[in-house]
Amino acid sequence: MAQKTQQLLQSINNPDDLKKLDINQLPELCQELRTFIIDELSQNPGHLGASLGVVELSVALHYVFNTPYDRIIWDVGHQAYAHKILTGRRDRFHTNRQLGGISGFPSPKESEYDSFGVGHSSTSISAGLGMSIAAHLNNEDRQVVAVIGDGAMTGGLAFEGINNASINPNNLLIILNDNHMAIDPIEGGLSNFLGRIHISPTYNRLRFRLYKLLRRMHIITDSSRGKIIRFTNSLKSLRANTGNNIFEGLSIRYFGPVDGHNIELLIDTLHQVKQFNGAKVVHIITKKGKGYKPAEKLATVWHAPGEFDPKTGERIFRYDGQKPPLFQDVFGHTLLELAQSNEKIMGITPAMPSGCSMCIMMKEMPERVFDVGIAEGHAVTFSAGLAKEGLLPFCNIYSSFMQRAYDNVIHDVALQNLNVVLCVDRAGVVGSDGATHQGLFDLAYFRCIPNLTIASPLNEIDLRNLMYTAQLPDKGAFVIRYPRGRGVLLDWKKPFEELPIGKGQLLSDGTDAALLSIGPIGNIAQKALATLATKGISVAHYDMRFLKPIDEEILYHVGKNFAKIITLEDGVISGGFGSAVLEFMADKGYKPSVMRLGIDDQFVEHGTQAELYHLLGLDEEGIASSIEKFINSDIL
Repeated sequence: MAQKTQQLLQSINNPDDLKKLDINQLPELCQELRTFIIDELSQNPGHLGASLGVVELSVALHYVFNTPYDRIIWDVGHQAYAHKILTGRRDRFHTNRQLGGISGFPSPKESEYDSFGVGHSSTSISAGLGMSIAAHLNNEDRQVVAVIGDGAMTGGLAFEGINNASINPNNLLIILNDNHMAIDPIEGGLSNFLGRIHISPTYNRLRFRLYKLLRRMHIITDSSRGKIIRFTNSLKSLRANTGNNIFEGLSIRYFGPVDGHNIELLIDTLHQVKQFNGAKVVHIITKKGKGYKPAEKLATVWHAPGEFDPKTGERIFRYDGQKPPLFQDVFGHTLLELAQSNEKIMGITPAMPSGCSMCIMMKEMPERVFDVGIAEGHAVTFSAGLAKEGLLPFCNIYSSFMQRAYDNVIHDVALQNLNVVLCVDRAGVVGSDGATHQGLFDLAYFRCIPNLTIASPLNEIDLRNLMYTAQLPDKGAFVIRYPRGRGVLLDWKKPFEELPIGKGQLLSDGTDAALLSIGPIGNIAQKALATLATKGISVAHYDMRFLKPIDEEILYHVGKNFAKIITLEDGVISGGFGSAVLEFMADKGYKPSVMRLGIDDQFVEHGTQAELYHLLGLDEEGIASSIEKFINSDIL
């Protein structure tokens, strides 16, 4: 827990308490807030770097605006830790991302200060515009602020929102938090554009010194706010390369850039822009990890560093012996290995080269890996374009992020039957990031799309072989989904083997029932069946490996020989793998009793993977118990 000597922070239970402080006390409060975040996250890991970068902004927003009546939307949501601490959740912050604790992202269910749920990115401008127009239609004098940063501005939805904001009457304030980073450094033209309009240190000092001088001379006062905006905008003519930027070109007023770590300047700027009607952008410059040297130096590593010593900056790894590799690392090393022998292979990632381990290939073959920014739809269609011209893209997107690219998968890949390999990382129960990040829907939402091969590996060797198979000639559109976390094998780097499309495998024989599973959750099932065997319960276990095309030979055999069938998947059961088995049995006239194990019709909140699997009845104990009850029941 953070030290209790932070007197200013301990006095703040809501933004009204914050407003009681003199503006000269706010730098000290910001320092206390940083220390609190560092201390807490050193023991209870979370998103460190982004939250440290917006401490001054968080304080300034709640100091100037009348929250929660005025709305603040944080995008991406992992920037919101300081906001949560200032809005009544300081004493619960040690439960952040823990089962039953507060969410790591803004959640309206948790607090009225969380104006909109933002677990993914690039939604704030669209949502904020809707809120602002609603306030206008309801004759409410409400301010709406969309804070967009940490890479979220590269998402296509952000540009759609800006375009619409420029033509509809609204009073939306967009704060562009420019820290040059998402998780990894931002790539692309927008980043270069923002770099070009950054003011020089000399210009920044000149502008702020002139502003303070004019305030001392009472030429600019609190009662004449707005003059400073016109004054600073006029100073822009002193700079080279002035002219319209993308915001001004859309008739959205642009102010900045502003030093995002100068609390007095931030507060003055926010007070001033409040007076202007219409959509407007305040461009602030911040440093990810600000105030903590290790995080400033290695922003990617310290985005979410795990446990660490706050004094030394040494990260703590709780290692109790040799462990199997992370699935993402198996993917990264295998992709490089395949690319070294197949010159057509390209790597595409939407701002996650480190998260998905495509950085391994990127380091060795930078010209063949493309980080397209937080733009999943573009990543898929860009991959389709590469495939149309004979290249072989491996497009890696997290399961929950792939939802943003659904239309692109259908129209640009599947409909044209292009050879794109969609690698769906973080499938299944993800853990502490909660409902917005659980990868529970991909089996169901992909299964209904024609021309897709959909597979999930049982282990690391299967993952390698599926990747190898997918890059062989004439395989078409290929989906490989795998989970967050470690596999089960220490000796996993085996020679490649082509896997027959649409074929599963018998893992263990049995007589009382048949268990059909797909993906790594089959390893948990194997343990559960071993437990049942000690009770004299004999269950055959088939690893189906492919959802589409599904292995009909196995299904025919199971339909003929078993009166009871269990299906198991780490995804929603509505429309997923279990549904596919039920449909086959019904279509072919088989009438077994079928129990589907998976995720019921619900969103799964945050907690460790082990805790969530236990609550869902999908751990070893839960699977064994469900199967035993099913076999011993009279239902046929």
